[in-house]
Parts: sequence; C-alpha cells; structure tokens
Amino acid sequence: MSTPFPFTAVVGQDDLRLALLLNAVSPAVGGVLVRGEKGTAKSTAVRALSALMPEVDVVAGCRFSCAPAAPDPACPDGPHEVGPGVQRPARMVELPVGASEDRLVGALDIERALAEGVKAFEPGLLADAHRGILYVDEVNLLHDHLVDLLLDAAAMGASYVEREGVSVRHAARFLLVGTMNPEEGELRPQLLDRFGLTVEVAASREPDQRVEVVRRRLAYDDDPEGFAARWADEETSVRARIVAARKLLPSVVLGDGPLRQIAATCAAFEVDGMRADIVMARTATTLAAWAGRTEVLAEDVRQAALLALPHRRRRNPFDAPGLDEDKLDETLEEFGGGDSSDGSGGSDDSGDSGDEDPDPDGPDGGGGQPPQEGPDGGNDDDGSGESSGEVPAQGEPSESGQAPSPGAGEQAPVRAAEPFRTKVLSVPGLGEGAAGRRSRARTEHGRTTGARRPQGALTKLHLAATVQAAAPHQRARGRSGPGLVVRRDDLRQATREGREGNLVLFVVDASGSMAARQRMSAVKGAVLSLLLDAYQRRDKVGLVTFRGSTGEVALPPTSSVDAAAVRLESLPTGGRTPLAAGLLRAHDVLRVERLRDPARRALVVVVTDGRATGGPEPVALSGRAARLFAADGVASVVVDCESGPVRLGLAAQLAGELGGTAVTLDELRADSIAGLVRDVQGNSRRAA
Repeated sequence: MSTPFPFTAVVGQDDLRLALLLNAVSPAVGGVLVRGEKGTAKSTAVRALSALMPEVDVVAGCRFSCAPAAPDPACPDGPHEVGPGVQRPARMVELPVGASEDRLVGALDIERALAEGVKAFEPGLLADAHRGILYVDEVNLLHDHLVDLLLDAAAMGASYVEREGVSVRHAARFLLVGTMNPEEGELRPQLLDRFGLTVEVAASREPDQRVEVVRRRLAYDDDPEGFAARWADEETSVRARIVAARKLLPSVVLGDGPLRQIAATCAAFEVDGMRADIVMARTATTLAAWAGRTEVLAEDVRQAALLALPHRRRRNPFDAPGLDEDKLDETLEEFGGGDSSDGSGGSDDSGDSGDEDPDPDGPDGGGGQPPQEGPDGGNDDDGSGESSGEVPAQGEPSESGQAPSPGAGEQAPVRAAEPFRTKVLSVPGLGEGAAGRRSRARTEHGRTTGARRPQGALTKLHLAATVQAAAPHQRARGRSGPGLVVRRDDLRQATREGREGNLVLFVVDASGSMAARQRMSAVKGAVLSLLLDAYQRRDKVGLVTFRGSTGEVALPPTSSVDAAAVRLESLPTGGRTPLAAGLLRAHDVLRVERLRDPARRALVVVVTDGRATGGPEPVALSGRAARLFAADGVASVVVDCESGPVRLGLAAQLAGELGGTAVTLDELRADSIAGLVRDVQGNSRRAA
C-alpha cells in the first residue's frame, strides 16, 4: 500500500482542511462537497484524511463492521453477541463514477433466492464504508439514481436493498466526501442541499506559496516514506486533537443567542427548508469542540455559515454559489444579543492567524482553523472573480469595435431576455444513451416493457417471464412438492424503458442580420431557456456560432450548462451570415463526439432567420451542408428568428433540408397559444 501524502503537509486550502476535520470529529455534520478547478489538491487532502481517522472496534468476521459494544440487531451477518472485538484502521472507500447500482448498495443472488430460498447477499461499497469515509471523485458526473441512493443512505444511516420481495438492510454511517470541477457540470440544487458543507478551492496566486507546494510535492515523490516521517509528529497531534474533540462534543452548549443567530442568518439569506439551520447548528457546535471550548460563540456561527450556506443559495444552474459576508456580519451583529463573543465576525475569516485567543490544543484561534506548518501563507480564497458578463446593453448597429471580418464591424454583446419554460424537444426513436430526461431509451430504470435472457449477471428479474420459462419443464425435472424448480436457463432479465440525456448542440447565428438589439436579446433569451431545459434533462451541451466568414466552436460539448450560458452572454454579433460554415463546423463537432460517446444521440438546435450570405452561392452551399445532417439521421430543430411583417420563410426551408422541424420563438414557449393550437391540430389529424 502506497504512503499517502500527509494531511498536515497540504499547503493552504484552510477551508478545505477545516471542513474535512469537522466531519472527522462529527460525521453528523453531513459530509463535504469540494468544488474547484483541477490540480488544487482536492483528492490529495481527502485521501490524506483517512490516515488521521482513529481506529475503529469491529466484530471479528462481520462484513458490515458492527461495533462490538453495540452490534446492529438487523445485521445480515448477525446476530452478534456483545463483547470484545478487534481494532482496524478506518477505511476510505472510493466510489468510481462508472459504478453500477449493485456495486454501490450490494447485490442479492436472485438465482439462489428463487431456487434455494436463501438470502445470499454480497455487500457493496456502502457496507465497506460503514464507520469510515466514502469518497466520490467527480460526484457531478455520477448518475443521478446513484447519487440519490448515496445521499439517502448518508441521511438515514442505513442501506436498503429490495428485489422481488427479498429485502436486506444494514447500517451505513460514513463520512461522505465528494469532489467536483464545476467546468464539467453542476449538481442539482436538491442534491447540493444534501451535502452538509461545501468548500470552494482555487490554486494560490502567491508565488511563495506555489513554490512551497512544488517543493513539498517533489520531496514526497522522491521519498514518500521519508517525507511522511518528517510530518509524523504533526499527524499524531491532529489525530489526538480529533479524538479530544469527539470526547468534548457532547459537552458543548449551543445557547439561545447563537441559535437565534443561526435562525436569523438562514432567514436573511432565504435558504429553503430547515436543513441549513440544523447543519449550521451542528457545525458551530463542532467548531467549538475543535477549538477546545464548551460554549458556541458568534465566530463559530459565522464560520459555520460560510461553510454551510453558499451552496444552498443556488436556485438554478446560472446562479453562482457564494455568500455576501457584509450582510452576514450585519445579521450576526443585529442578532448578537449580548453573547460573550464579538458578533461582527472580525476574528477568523478562514484566514491563518497567530493572534489572540490561544488554544492549548493547537495554534489557531476561536473559529478552529486546522494546524498548518511551514510557509503556507494565508487563505487563498480569492473567489476566482469571474464576472458573468456584465456588459453595456448597447447593441446599436452603428456602434462598432474592431472589425474581425470584412463587411461589418463587431457589435457589443447584449443581455439575454428573461428565460422561459420551453416546449419539450426530443430525439425520435429509442436510444441506449446515458440516463436522463429527454428522449425515450432502454435503461436500467423505468417501466418494464419486456424480458430477455440475461447477458452476464442477472440484475432485474422479470418474475412472470421466469415462471413461464420454467413451468413447462417441471415434470421432466421431477418436481414433487409445491415449490417451483428453477434453473439458470429459466431466468429472464426485465427490459425497461426510461429516458436518456442527449447532446444538444446549439448552432447560433451571430451575424449582422441578427444584430438588432431587441432581436438578439430575444434570441439569447430563447437559447438560455433551452440551456435551462437541457440542465433539467441531464443533457450535454455544445455551442457553435457563425458570423463574418467562419463558424467557430464557442463551447465544446460539456455537461456544464452554466459555462455555455457565460459564453452566450458575452457573444458578440456582426458581419455576414456564413450559414454553411456554421453547419459544417457543427457537423464536424458531432463527428468527433460520436467517436467519444457513440451511445449518446444528438439534437441539433439551429437558431437563425435562415439567411445565408458571403461567398459564392451561399444558399446552395448551406443547403448541401444541411443535407449532411439529414443523411446521418441527426435530429434537428430550427428556431426561426425572423421578425417583421414580411417573412421569407427561409428558416422553414432550412429545416426541410435538415430533415427536421421549424418553430418560431413564440412557438418555442411551453405556454404558447400558437404551439398549443399546432399540437391540437396535429392530434386531430392523427385521430382522423
């Protein structure tokens, strides 16, 4: 087994280390979601934490890690007698992104259950992680149904496996840690809420701190054992502090003053539900225990808010997580009410401090920052200051910047109109892509549509089909009693139909013909609405734009719809309309993506008025480019942006060449009267 990088040797990342340590003291805090760019020591810190976890007492031979002093009465390996056990290190179990449901929760041997009448249960990763750490790298890429199972088990402290009337339950209490890069897509708000704490991490911009990171990493790579030995004393000190904080935690008092501050803070920031209040209370209590105190202070409440609230304020994928610290300080001061601490939160803001309030257990102050040796500098919480495209709303054709293409100048981006709920656009036929909510597909979950012989291990038994397959052979098999004699050849796997996520590739006309301010604002609003729909339906998205003389990939296919929204917001307009170039570039993107992910079907959404200019025979060229999509059977929709009393109908012609359909901006709305009339007419024609 390789030597992990020491936890105390991690440079900076104070908030990350503090959140992990608080959960090590009290798993009831609810786990940690670590968000940040690649290469910021997310995985290194999580893996290093396992070496600090105190050893656990377990019943010898129990696959579910029952505590010998209080074994689980429902343990599948039980019942166990109360008595001495054996000690082992706390486990850190990693859940792969591509894991199956059976690998996560465990699997029942359906064949033995039917043929022999026994419960043969093979534990999954949830059982392995009981009383330890369950780590999910790239948790935002995990299938939604697995995330639901994972978070349900974390909330209830138990895992349930039920198949065809046979059920197994076992304890599953663990420290849940997930890491993710927001560039790869976001978690749904309701899943974000299930993580107790969230930490944003970013690489330091301080040269001295970056030098220290490189120095320590090179020293570790050259001699892992020697490097770990040099940090052994610090590791032992933190491990002892975790044990001491666990013992002190039941004695910590959460007074009425801090509790009122917690409630007022959650109300002031308008977080949904009561989970935030409970998590903040547990976090503030654990912070006090970590600092060696038996009383919760206002500074604990402040730090708890910074860790527990930012991700709970995210209402849609285009909201950036975060917290207004000035507003937080004002709320704490207003509801401070004579508490023994200073309510303004001027103490620790997750920075490193060697100031007052010395703690006998460690070098940090009242908020409970983790110990840090070496030249690690302060916190590097610079917030990555990305502005979400606040641009002046000046889209007048006369206003030009630099001229990127011949014919017309580039015009300043305009803001998108307010998004709206769109009609459901789907890919026809039956796919087999990743689970989602857009198009029909064969999936592991959904309604049962038939049965087939299992290929590999049986996972979803079709009971009626199995009985039908076994029934004709009962006499030949010598059946004499009431039981059914079932053999492996009789077993039938249920085939199910659900929904899949697709690749929604937007091809957006950014030429001068779209540049009128109100028109482009409406177009961006429509694309933003479709992006929101793609987020809700678990799609990948891509963005191709065309103007001037070329088409360009503004955003390669990704699961991050908020990245697409940022690119859309800053999209400039102007120049000619190279429709053919845009379509050809989109076709090339699909060709490459088909090699990477052949099971994911594509839906191309072309947003244009249908005009084509520039170059020889632009209309004929765009028609030939469009027919490439039709030849490949790619589903497509043209959003017709033409406006005014005189309409040329060019977008509808383009839709015909693509082999798709055309909708106007008005018909795109789910509550559109025009769309409703069209649906009714279509239903009437089908009925006739």
